[in-house]
This record gives sequence, structure tokens and C-alpha cells, in this order.
Amino acid sequence: MTAAPDPRPLIGEPLALDLLNTRWMHEGAVRDLLTGTEGLAVWLTANGLDERFTADAATLRHTLRARDALKAAVDGSLEQGAPLVDAVLGHGRIRAVLTAEGPDERPEFRDLAWGPAWLAARDYLRLLAAAPDRIRGCAHEACLLHFFDTSRNGTRRWCSMAACGNRAKASRHYARSRG
Repeated sequence: MTAAPDPRPLIGEPLALDLLNTRWMHEGAVRDLLTGTEGLAVWLTANGLDERFTADAATLRHTLRARDALKAAVDGSLEQGAPLVDAVLGHGRIRAVLTAEGPDERPEFRDLAWGPAWLAARDYLRLLAAAPDRIRGCAHEACLLHFFDTSRNGTRRWCSMAACGNRAKASRHYARSRG
């Protein structure tokens, strides 16, 4: 079965933020990709996880739990979100292995349905370790999207300059010209 096209306006962010971006605004209304297993299949495919994990009710439930935990940590505070993210991380672990190519690490899960949720939570830890100040929400007041700022000087403000950045500039221009 082939997943439907991904309808989200921002894709390709790190896994943790891409999970947060399964909720977005469209024409003034909140849209949610993860309202059913069909949307989960789209998200798994977009992140190359469709070969390893099944888009079923249990995986959807756990993935939504991880999304809520990440939202609490990213949009709230680490103090508020840490126990929720830790609860998701409790369903898997990293196992050190030796392969023909050398040392490696592999995730292991008690229940495979926790895999996508655990990987997203683990990715959030990686982002925090790399550059916590580069994890951002879009500066447009009507946008729910998140991104990892990879700009050279670290001053990216918008999920997309073509969408939210342009709207903000047009709004400022309109306000200046009106008064």
C-alpha cells in the first residue's frame, strides 16, 4: 500500500520537529495529519520509517503521546516536558553492537509499536545536545510549525520565508502605509 501525498506545508525537519509539524494551520483552522492510521502511514513514509514500523492503532496512540510530550518540552519548558519525554524514552533503549563496519548503536524496543515515538523522543535529545537554542517555533503568531535553525548566523525566524515570513513583511508594510 502506498501512502497518500504529504499535505503538510513544512517537511524535512529533524524527526522530533517533523512529528510536531503534523499539526499546522491552514486557512485559519488547525489541521492534524495524525487523526488516523492513514495519516500515520504518510508520516512514517515521509521519514523513511514505513519499512520498519506498521501504521496501526497502537503505533498511532504511542506516536501521539510522543508528540504531546515533545510539545510540552519545546513549547512549554524542559521542566514540564522532561518527565513526559522520559516516559516515552522508557519504552526503548540503545544497544551497543559490533558490526563488520565497526562499533555501532541500535535502538531496541520492548514493543515495536513504540518505535516511531521513541525515535522522535531520542532525536529531540540529539537536537538538545547539538544546539538547544536552534530549536524554534515559527515567529508568525498564527503558525504552529517548528524548525531546527541551520542558518549560518542562527537568526532564522520563520518556518518558511515564502509563507510566514512574507506574510509578516506584507502585514508590516500594510500597517506602515495605513498610518
